[in-house]
This record gives sequence, structure tokens and C-alpha cells, in this order.
Amino acid sequence: MSRTALRICPLCEATCGLSLTIDGTRVTGARGDADDVFSQGFICPKGASFGEIDADPDRLTGPLVRRNGVLEEASWGEAFDLIAARLRPIVEQYGPNAVGVVLGNPNVHTMAGALYPPVLLGALRTRNLFTASTLDQMPKHVSSGLLFGDPFAIPVPDLDRTDHLLLLGANPLESNGSLCTAPDFPGKLKAMRGRGGTLTVVDPRRTRTAKLADRHVAIRPGTDALLLASIAQVLFEEKLTAPGGAEVHLEGLGEVADAVREFTPEAVGPVCDVDPEDIRVIARELAAAPTAAVYGRIGSCTVEHGTLASWLVDVLNVLTGNLDRPGGALFPLSATDRTPRPAGPGKGFALGRWHSRVGGHPEVKSELPLAALAEEIETPGDEQIRAVIASAANPVLSAPDGDRLDRALAGLDFMVSIDPYLNETSLHADVVLPPPPPSQSAHFDFAFNGFAVRNQVRYTRPAVPLAEGRMDECEIHARLVLAATGMHGADPAAVDAMVVDSTLAKAVADPHSPVHGRNAGELAGRLTGTNGPERRLDLMLRLGPYGDGFGADPDGLTLDRVLAQPHGIDLGPLQPRLPQVLRTRSGRIELLPAPIAADLPRLRAALDARPASLVLVGRRHLRSNNSWLHNIPALNGGSNRCTLQIHPEDAARLGLADGTDVRIKSDGGEVAAPVEITDSVREGVVSLPHGWGHSRPGSRLAVAAGRPGVNVNQLLDGSRLDPLSGTSVLNGFPVELVPLS
Repeated sequence: MSRTALRICPLCEATCGLSLTIDGTRVTGARGDADDVFSQGFICPKGASFGEIDADPDRLTGPLVRRNGVLEEASWGEAFDLIAARLRPIVEQYGPNAVGVVLGNPNVHTMAGALYPPVLLGALRTRNLFTASTLDQMPKHVSSGLLFGDPFAIPVPDLDRTDHLLLLGANPLESNGSLCTAPDFPGKLKAMRGRGGTLTVVDPRRTRTAKLADRHVAIRPGTDALLLASIAQVLFEEKLTAPGGAEVHLEGLGEVADAVREFTPEAVGPVCDVDPEDIRVIARELAAAPTAAVYGRIGSCTVEHGTLASWLVDVLNVLTGNLDRPGGALFPLSATDRTPRPAGPGKGFALGRWHSRVGGHPEVKSELPLAALAEEIETPGDEQIRAVIASAANPVLSAPDGDRLDRALAGLDFMVSIDPYLNETSLHADVVLPPPPPSQSAHFDFAFNGFAVRNQVRYTRPAVPLAEGRMDECEIHARLVLAATGMHGADPAAVDAMVVDSTLAKAVADPHSPVHGRNAGELAGRLTGTNGPERRLDLMLRLGPYGDGFGADPDGLTLDRVLAQPHGIDLGPLQPRLPQVLRTRSGRIELLPAPIAADLPRLRAALDARPASLVLVGRRHLRSNNSWLHNIPALNGGSNRCTLQIHPEDAARLGLADGTDVRIKSDGGEVAAPVEITDSVREGVVSLPHGWGHSRPGSRLAVAAGRPGVNVNQLLDGSRLDPLSGTSVLNGFPVELVPLS
């Protein structure tokens, strides 16, 4: 007898609502939840493959521990005993920085990945934190931190109400959106055009998104910051700036005008390979639109001027009066966001509070560049990383020079990996802790609701009971915290209780909190939920901006109220939030922060740089998500191929034929891939997707190994970084092609 159950999709940032068909304990079908308040029935191929992903036979069903050099099945008790016995002595002998923590992208797609790593890091006190952010969106965190004082205050385009969207380095028809949580992003773009709006796409490839656009600008990769600076220059030169309501919160407007004065369309156009008059038209249309938003993503982040490009995106939103207004770029307000504070100066955002031991890389948002992990493991000395805890991370494929990192991980004293697969990274672990399939886990989007294009709240409990022998992912993380911090054997519920107690203690002492002056113990006793994670969620909802404040607002949110609305609760469209979001030291938008000003000479020097004859960019596919989903037959095929796309003119010049293999060389190494000749990529540019390279001995990914592809990041040695954010340059780097006979 089949039944249905609701589940929020955890496979990309769109967070669509799913309706699962379940036979017994097996998911046999998935369709979009037509009643979901946010996604309204939208589904993509990844969500439709939920059942196949859930039942992948290569998923680990229990822990693995290394015995005599071989990973073997073990009990949960044995696994955590080994962690406690091996990890704590390393910390006690060498100090907390002897442990490196690596957090992969899937962490932000799970409740456990949001709730427990901060607790682990706080207890370990290591400064060696590495995450996927420095392979992706860290430039946006840095620019937002410098502009607004909060690295998580990231404005998103108001897609449902805007009249004009300028989109750079993003392909939401394939990615479903990123740092802009928007189910049915394609439908929203089509609706914008249907109501007379304009879409301009800046991308060196004619992507599916570019094909939908009114104007496609085939820019030279890596020059986004130059183009944006030139648009700003035109706005100032032609007196088209009109900051609107944000102007009273600005400082540095005149300084920005001076800073971009040299970036005229005539100076920038040849470097970007964009006609100067086209730059002027883009600027004028942006200024003239009734409402508009500028949005940049990974293609404009993972380049040598990624932070400057991210900064200029919001400079343009400010200059055109579109920051913090409906139809422009607005700051979302999540149901679990911090209790709103009165407007006023804050602590601001600082870079480089400490530096990495070997390369001297500055800390950013308490993180070090993932590209520096191998050198921190390999190089002897005080505070050398001797142990690694990796959670949902596969940096051997996702970070530069995976071969070097592969060797470095093999030399660790100890490694723990939380991962459902034995993949290219987890195969090095001494203990592998596999979470259950997604159908057996509860879901709440703590991270992505903070970037949602409409405020809403949704929570789904497990669709399928936890299978015998499995351990809930939250319990895995809680037990890891205990084992890693000298509390092995304690009740894992103690971790959640500790967080609840400390959170309430701060809340009752905070004069701006809705529970100021109340009894923390009494409030803790009123929390609902069947387990610690649900109690923590209830606490965050009650103390959040829409919460009941433990009775202060009878109509406010609680966990019980969210559970009573299984398709979610709509909290309304995004609203202006200035100046409340500002946490700079001045309490204003600091439009030209000192670190940005100090980096601008590097951008000016790019005006005179001689471009490489051939550069490489990555690409996304709707059926893929980094290195996650190549083991799923339904998603691994068709146009989802690891090929080197090249323009016909470049192919003819180099003597390359479609389907033949070519050797690709860069400063970090070389790989070989089949040629795909297509005019969807501009001349002077080749494209190779990321996340492939499933050919390392020891991994257990049968489907992926059958079509392994090659690891594009093996072309990089990790030395190319955006200096402000520590983000690896993964796009727009020079390559050479050599035909293979």
C-alpha cells in the first residue's frame, strides 16, 4: 500500500517542496508539491530522481573504521570509541590547531550540517577551518561584510517584481539559482519578460539562460569587475546616479566616483571584448528601468577580481536607487534570523584577524583558503595539521591540485569523514560516519532561507522511519562533538541542551530580546519537539523576527504552528530593511571600504594586461551538483558529459576534431578530455565542467567510475587566489591545448 509524504528537496539551493510516493519504506516516486507556498509544484530532474538518490546501492549503511590499513565495517560504538581514542591525544599533545575541519557544500543542505559544526568548532577552538566557500561565494560574503558590516547581509534580486535584471556569471536555468533561493528561477525570468521586463546576461558562453535573454554579452572571462566599474563610470559621467532612499545611509559616494573615473568604456571595452557603446547602453537602460537589480554569481566570484566584482554589483544597485527597494535588490528576513536589533553602529567586519601558518593567507570569516589545506598538512612545524575532520566534503575533486591533496591526506595521523559514500576524499579516513538517506532525515533550510526571494518558513519531518542500524545525522554530529572534545560517552542530547541553555541565557540578558528578564529555565521547559534538534528549531523560531517570543506575540511562529502547516507558511514578499541590517562601525553603508580601495590598483593594472589567447571556464548542468550526483544513473548521461567545449574557429585553428581527445595544460598540471565543438562558447574560451574525475582507486562509486570524466581542478596548483577573499580562481585562467594523436 503506497502513501505520500512531503519533503523539502535537499539537492540544490532552490529548496523545492516535494511530494514523495512511498511503498513500505522505499521512495518510488517524487513530484513537485503543488501546494508548497514557495515552489508551487516546480520540480527539476534532480528532485524527480529523489527515490533513486535515496536508494543508491553504493550508499554506506554503517560506519567504517580502518584496521591494519583497510577500511572495514564496524559498529557505531566502535567508530566513536576510535575517534575519542585517537583524536583527543592529538589535540592534547599538539594543540587545537593540529586539527583541520573541512566543511563541504552539502552541509548547508542539511539540518545537522547547520546546527552542529559551529558547536564542534567552538569546542575544538581550532583556527584551521576550510570550507567550500573559498571555492564559490566567499567574495560575496567579503563585499557584503565590508559594505554592510555583516557578511551574511546579502541582498537578492526581487525576481517577482523587478523590471530589469542584469545577470553576470550565473546560469540559473542550469543551477536553479545560488545565493538567491528561488524555486522555478526559469519561470520567474520568463514572467519578468512577459510583463515587459528586460534580461541582460553577461557570460562567455551562450548558456540556456543567455538564450532566454534580451541581450547576451559574451564577455572575456575574468573581466566582470572591469565591466561593472565601467558601467558605474558611465552612471557618474552622464549624471545618471540616483541612490534614492538609500542615500541617507551612504558614505563614500564621491570617493567611488573618483575610484572608477579611469574605467571608461573606451578603456575597458577592448579588455572585456565588449563594444564601448554597448557598455553605455547597458548603463543607461539600468538607470532608466522603473526597477532593476544586478546579480552576479560563481562566474564573477571565482576569478582574480571576484571580491571587486561582488562589491561593484551592489555599488550599481546603490547608484541606481535599487538597493533595498521592491523590485530591486532586497535583504531577506529568515524566520530563524537573529532577533532584530535597533539600527545603529555595529562591530563591523574585519579581514585577516589571523593568518595561515605556511602561506600566510589571511583569515576571512574565520576561514582559511581551501587551496591551502595541503600545505598545512604537509609542512612540518608547530601547529601542523595532523588530523582532519571532513563533513560532507570532497576537496580532492573540488579544490585545486587534488593529486597533492590526495597525497597529503594519506599522510595524516588521523581522519574522520562524515559522508554517505566512500569517495575520493573519504577513502583516506580512519573513520567514516555515513548519514542516513535523505528520506530518513528531517529538513529545515537554515542557510537558504536567508537568501530566499520571498520570506517563508517550511519544515518537514522524516518521510521514512530511520532504518535499523542507521543513526540520525544530527546524532552522528552530536556524538562527534562529544568524542572530539573529551566528553565521549555523554548523552548526545547534552549537546543540544547546552546550546539551548547558552542561547536562552544570552536572550534573557539582552535588553532587545523579547524574553529579556525572564527565567531561562522556565522558557526551556516550554520548548516543544520530539528531539534536541527540533527543540533548537523551536527556540530559534520563537526568538526570531516572526516568533511568538514565548507568548509575547500570540500569533507568532512556533514549531507547532509550522508543523500544523505542512506546505509551509508564507511570510510575504521581501521588504526594505535599511538601516536595521547595517552593522558597520559607522552604522552606514560604507561604499568604498579601505580593503576595496587598496585592491583597486590591481584592477587598474588589468586595463593594460595582455589577455591570454585561450582561457578556461567551468560550467554547470541541471542534472549535476558539484561532485554529488554522478553516481545516479538517471542523472549521469545525455548532455551531462565531461567534455571540453570549444568554438569552431578555435578548433579549426588548433586542428581539433569533434569527439577526439585533447590534452589540456595549465600552471597546475594537465588532463585529457574529449573535444565538443560548439558555437555556444565564444572564441578564445574553452569550457570543462567541475566535479568530475571519479577514477581514484579505493572509492566505491560504481556508476560514476563508469563515466569518470576528468578533474578540471587538477589544472590548478592553488596559487591563483582572489587576495581579499582567498577564493580560488577557477574561471578565466590560461590553458594550452595539445591534440592527442
